[in-house]
Amino acid sequence: MLGNISSVIARVDRRFVCFLQGFAIALIGMHADSPLYAQGTYDRTRIPVADVRPETNREIDPSKATMPKQKPFGAPANAPNVVIILLDDLGFGGPSAFGGPIRMPTLDRLAKNGLRYTRFHTCALCAPTRVALKQGRNHHVVNMGSIPEIATGFPGNTSRVPNDTAPLAEILRLNGYNTAAFGKWHATLGRETTASGSQDRWPTRQGFEKFYGFIGAEENNFEPSLHDGVTNIDVQQSEDYHVIADMTRESIEWMHQQHSMTPEKPFFIYYASPGVHAPHHVTGDWIEKYRGEFDQGWDAARQATLERQIQMGIVPKGTRLAKPADSIVAWDSLSDDQKTVYARQAEAFAAFAEYTDFQAGRLIQAIDDIGELDNTLVVYITGDNGTSSEGNQTGNWNWGHMLNGVPETTEEQMKYLDKWGGPETYPHMSVGWAVAFDSPFAHTKQVAGDFGGTRNGTVIHWPAAIRSNNEIRTQFSHVIDVAPTILEAAQIPEPEYVNGIKQFPMQGQSLLYSFNDADAKEKHSKQYFEIVGNRGMYSDGWMARVTVKYPWETKRRRQVTDDQGWELFNTLQDFSMANNLADKYPERLAQLKKQFATEALSNGVFPLDDRLLERLLPEVAGRPTLMGARKSITLYPGAINVNENALINVKNRSSKVTAEIEIVNPGNTEGVIMAQGGRFGGWVLFVEDGHAGYAYNNLGELTIIKSPKPLKPGPQSVIVEIQYEGEGAGDGAVISLNADGQPTAIAKLESSVASRFSIDEGADVGRDRGSPVLTRQITDVRQSPFSGEIKHVTIEVD
Repeated sequence: MLGNISSVIARVDRRFVCFLQGFAIALIGMHADSPLYAQGTYDRTRIPVADVRPETNREIDPSKATMPKQKPFGAPANAPNVVIILLDDLGFGGPSAFGGPIRMPTLDRLAKNGLRYTRFHTCALCAPTRVALKQGRNHHVVNMGSIPEIATGFPGNTSRVPNDTAPLAEILRLNGYNTAAFGKWHATLGRETTASGSQDRWPTRQGFEKFYGFIGAEENNFEPSLHDGVTNIDVQQSEDYHVIADMTRESIEWMHQQHSMTPEKPFFIYYASPGVHAPHHVTGDWIEKYRGEFDQGWDAARQATLERQIQMGIVPKGTRLAKPADSIVAWDSLSDDQKTVYARQAEAFAAFAEYTDFQAGRLIQAIDDIGELDNTLVVYITGDNGTSSEGNQTGNWNWGHMLNGVPETTEEQMKYLDKWGGPETYPHMSVGWAVAFDSPFAHTKQVAGDFGGTRNGTVIHWPAAIRSNNEIRTQFSHVIDVAPTILEAAQIPEPEYVNGIKQFPMQGQSLLYSFNDADAKEKHSKQYFEIVGNRGMYSDGWMARVTVKYPWETKRRRQVTDDQGWELFNTLQDFSMANNLADKYPERLAQLKKQFATEALSNGVFPLDDRLLERLLPEVAGRPTLMGARKSITLYPGAINVNENALINVKNRSSKVTAEIEIVNPGNTEGVIMAQGGRFGGWVLFVEDGHAGYAYNNLGELTIIKSPKPLKPGPQSVIVEIQYEGEGAGDGAVISLNADGQPTAIAKLESSVASRFSIDEGADVGRDRGSPVLTRQITDVRQSPFSGEIKHVTIEVD
């Protein structure tokens, strides 16, 4: 049948070709032994495919010699373009396409002409989901049991992606695709982001020919530190700058250029937006669109979402709201000021989500404008986990407070109410909203045993092969199914060898079987879940789980070694996991617990490490560092964006910074000598108006000391010593500044940053890139570059 179709489609245009081929795929499925895989005599199970050496030409005269025909290796005929859109920290009950209160027109558009998967799952945490998605294997198999910032030395949790699990992008690239990634990466250890490498786990070594975005977990959306490939770049600064608009522009420009040069060649775009991960940055006009829409509170919002979900057929009739933890306070119990602040938090979050979807829509429309949308397989995953509850009970105007265990008060947040979502804030929202945007489920991101942590509405759109539209698919599916789906759609077999390395097989199941058969039996029948000790086991509709700790609670509910507290749910009859059947079916629960242990052993899950913020410190986590046991490092001009995990740790200990500089023009020498972190946490050594200065930014609270006399011309040593006065984390310290060989200023810190200055704003010598630690520029020039000469800066720790 496929052969007959091939003979017909050779005489019609490409769009009809795509439709017929997609129709054939949908009818009989596509397998590695299908003739459509055989383009010439290429063996695509071993890639890269070796070049074929032509026979030696014996004719001396070129006019008489026969030139051999060139047979370039390429993608299988009519392989579709592929676009993966991955959002961040948005749960099942947020998007309008799945009954939520957040308007997302692009997602709605694709859903109306595609399929909504209502039982699609992620890994309950961002980096594990991202690597599982890109590699098609479970997250512990690819060593991403948690996130790089809290990696340990245990296999399964090192965050070093192994080379026997080649990513989808590399497979597509080596099979004739052009590949590009834009936005958030978050799959590389901080110690591997310097000039020392290794760069093996950077996007451009993971199959992407083009990368534009940021390497870490989050960014200041208004003042980001970005990479183009492996090069740090400075973005164009303007009042309306936003990193998502910037990455969208780059993605469209790359796609246009690729299509102009080789319209016959398919492309793969991995569009990983930072929305809606904290900070919830969006301009006021977008927030204004949601003014007053969340005044009713999170309890009412949950109920309204469930009613819409039932009406739309997203969840079965009779579905109940699962009961949240007792630590989630009722909206009606809040004070008026709390309600005012928390409603504003939700307005900013929803606006950020809609803005994120709007930007994704620009890319989709650009693909449509060149006539390629019908034959572009779009997989739009609305989140990499459930909605984040990492704003804890109160939310934050500066999320750095949460990262360092510092609470915020309502009175403090009220001061930032009119600035919420803007560049002077780094905001997150209360856990009550996280639960609401995960409706009808009870829990959130990090809770791996609850679908509130792992279920993310997903839309698949491919008109050339999907005959149905605006339909719902209820087969259990998981993020590891995406890579096999794309390979089957592209008629590319899963390779056995990539770059000479025998591969660990992909663990997902292609979803093509469900594209045109709503009633097809699900093929992904079992799946384990585990994040920081919270775990679960799905098998043929049943789900067993145990929760060690909720992210917003300070105390563990049980130890990871405690075998009590397991729950059991029949998810085919109980969509929201509202009815615990552990007491009714103890034998089934015991069977699923045993099955989890089996899966954990085979996937490298053990040991179960339930620590979270504690693991931000490498010495606590047992994570190797680039510095090792070194007590000092000397940096030179040109050192920029040095990741906090790659530099000597100056927190919770005494330290000394010595800058050897030269004052060339005493009256006009000023600028930043060295800075670490940014507006919401860090430190900076600088010269202003000829005076040496030092500022410590304790999560938005500035302590500044300056030399009383201007620096003399010529060589100078500017020294800052910090005498730490505590034995724990985040204690006080005494700061002293020494310039011209004399102590000039002293200040007392009552507390200090305990865990992290910034997730992604690194250290710079000679300037302060990203947002300024001082919260302002020292000079008239952006980044306040030092106008004198810096010989070097040495950091020493006691």
